Amino acid sequence: MMERAESGQKLYTRMRLWEFPDQYVVEPTDGSTGSSLAISRVDGSMNLIEKVPECSDLRVPKIRSIFGVVGMLKLVAGSYLIVIAERECVGTYWGHPIYKVSSLKVFPCDHSLSKSSAEQKKVESEFSRLLNVAEQTCGLYFSYDTNLTLSTQRLHDLGDESKLLPLWRQAEPRFLWNNYMLEVAIDNKLDPYLLPIIQGSFHHFQTAIGRDIVDVTLIARRCTRRNGTRMWRRGADSDGYVANFVETEQIVQMNSYTSSFVQVRGSMPFLWEQVVDLTYKPKFEIVRPEEAPQVAERHFLDLRKKYGNVLAVDLVNKHGGEGRLCEKYANAMQNVTNDDVRYLHFDFHQICGHIHFERLSILYEQMEDFLDKNGYLLLNEKGEKMKEQLGVVRTNCIDCLDRTNVTQSMIGRKMLEIQLRRIGVFGAEETISSHTNFDDNFKILWANHGDDISIQYSGTPALKGDFVRYGQRTMQGIFNDGWNALARYYLNNFRDGTKQDAIDLLQGHYIVSVSRDSTPPSQSGGLESIASFPLALSFVLIGLFFATLSLRQVRYDFKHLFFSFMWASISIGVAAVVRANGRIFCNRPRLHKPRS
Repeated sequence: MMERAESGQKLYTRMRLWEFPDQYVVEPTDGSTGSSLAISRVDGSMNLIEKVPECSDLRVPKIRSIFGVVGMLKLVAGSYLIVIAERECVGTYWGHPIYKVSSLKVFPCDHSLSKSSAEQKKVESEFSRLLNVAEQTCGLYFSYDTNLTLSTQRLHDLGDESKLLPLWRQAEPRFLWNNYMLEVAIDNKLDPYLLPIIQGSFHHFQTAIGRDIVDVTLIARRCTRRNGTRMWRRGADSDGYVANFVETEQIVQMNSYTSSFVQVRGSMPFLWEQVVDLTYKPKFEIVRPEEAPQVAERHFLDLRKKYGNVLAVDLVNKHGGEGRLCEKYANAMQNVTNDDVRYLHFDFHQICGHIHFERLSILYEQMEDFLDKNGYLLLNEKGEKMKEQLGVVRTNCIDCLDRTNVTQSMIGRKMLEIQLRRIGVFGAEETISSHTNFDDNFKILWANHGDDISIQYSGTPALKGDFVRYGQRTMQGIFNDGWNALARYYLNNFRDGTKQDAIDLLQGHYIVSVSRDSTPPSQSGGLESIASFPLALSFVLIGLFFATLSLRQVRYDFKHLFFSFMWASISIGVAAVVRANGRIFCNRPRLHKPRS
């Protein structure tokens, strides 16, 4: 069994939050003897106190149980305390409980607003509304005892001194979701309250093979460097950090052996975007194409440092709109590929279509030598390393969701079979499909994993999930894909902009500020206000419906041609207004500045 990474200071697992008129007090209630944490409701300052203040008739506090301090967020004039209000135990990792955040709660420390200007109050109100969106953040996981930001291999390789550090000091910053929000608590040296949180997914199952129990766990860790929503975060930034970068680790434990295999996914590593404009598929725009080779080089240099050798599997279409991106990616990789980095294009839709996903075996044959050479982590019953993973497969499609998840689940299945043969559980020709219960559980594991990542990026479950879940395409699955595609369209145009702003605030990608010479934000009115509501979509659809209806009547009465043009013009006009109206950050850049 692997030696666990224990920190020198234990985290508090249960706390009581006292809401006094002038301060919040967080009191440990898990049997610890540590000091309580006091947070000023005026300026958000923190300090440790030995006892909770006494209550009186004039100081009657509200009291609630909480399960962790997520951190503090500073806006224009006030600060905001974010805590875990509810949690759910979803399994164990190295014998330690793993919890999913069921509910976040934001507590304002904004009494100083009473002395702020009218403009500051207005701006503060705009940004604080984004915190209501932040409270709905999904897919957050944590442990009080072990570090979820690190893969099994990196956890095993931690030095003895590192294992004694607080969990937040051991954490991989890329996967520490609340990294920015912890900064104030870190400055105040509040280690027992510093709870590392990841965003991603955590699923596991146990099944029997003969008399042996196989335990399989799947963990996803989302990178925070270019975190965001579909359409609003695409491609890479100039430093090579890509949108929707996710590390997925598959762990199997059996007969005192532990084996781990890591894959990654992420957007194509050069500067490109899709500007949301009410079309179903906005055009792909390549930004500063001359920088593509340098950006790709930075990205793969970082992957080499983190994972070793890299096989980049590109699943996008060779032709059409995606073809331009595919060509740019392939050209950028010409200066990057070497003995350590390989690029492999596989036109998923051309080869597999919408139902023949078994043809992914063609792709596996092309990558089999890389997988054999770079392997996986294997620990024996004493926790000693018998084999290590020397490289990683990096998979992408356009969203890095649907095609990517189908492909990664195929690779995960093949590698798990190899691991079980090495341990001695499977015979030479034995497969997961030979064991019905094992097969069903494995499919569900990866389907749930894909849905989680997809919901966080696109707002809906993954497409093509029926193949991952059942091993074949179904009519119900095809119908669900159509429905989810429409839901993604709606969310991209009317919800994800605000959600992106909330993410940028939480991650510290934008620091709120108000310039001295700025004028108060203008109130949106008239047609502009329509762009903020789903009503705009209804107007466009109704206009197009009547335009089509009138056009069909032209052969009976020529005047219907006029009505067709009229309704079409109304639809186009509303769409243009919505397109011109952006998010808070897009239209009002004076309200924020990029984090340095």
